[in-house]
Amino acid sequence: MTTSSDAFVRIAGYSGPGRVFLYLIFMLSGFAALLYQLAWQRALYTILGTDIASATIVVTAFLLGLGLGSLLGGVLAKAAPHAALAFFAAFEISLGLFGASSLDLFAWAAEHFAAISFAETAVYSFFAVAFPTILMGATLPLLVAHDIAASRNVGQSFGSLYFANTAGAALGAVAAVTILFGVFGLAGTTHIAATLNAILATGAAGLYWQSRGRA
Repeated sequence: MTTSSDAFVRIAGYSGPGRVFLYLIFMLSGFAALLYQLAWQRALYTILGTDIASATIVVTAFLLGLGLGSLLGGVLAKAAPHAALAFFAAFEISLGLFGASSLDLFAWAAEHFAAISFAETAVYSFFAVAFPTILMGATLPLLVAHDIAASRNVGQSFGSLYFANTAGAALGAVAAVTILFGVFGLAGTTHIAATLNAILATGAAGLYWQSRGRA
């Protein structure tokens, strides 16, 4: 006899091993996000300078973008919960495309905006990272919505995914400052993150199509 719980698992497209794969995807997503954050901070400091005010502007821009992204992800997850993985895959590939060219964009800005005021530069810096950080912020509510279809437990889904993403971010921070920046530089590190985005988008898309087949 098929239970409602079994139906939810089929819709989600995975059971135990599949959920581990989902958590791995989100862990690596956090890893890539921290590579971007550290690389972009260093790049933006070439525009704003390296004083306390500049650091505050950069961090604030990231936090605002992540907050707006969480709102967007929540709206999308509520409107189309069974398409959450499709949105996640689309956001990851979009983030990768932006990330691959991001340092060139910042370099162009540093050259062309050198003469504008500090306030105007701060506004530019916010909008420069708003798009990618909104995409990053949307990923958690999207994956939580998908995972709830299998676990039917909001606390478990949110806690497990948040832990996986935070663990990945911590690993990304350590890897960036101890290995990646020194070996590959800022450009190489952002390309590694962009490649991870493409891989994660492919994995999420695979889970999505699997879930459609089982719905």
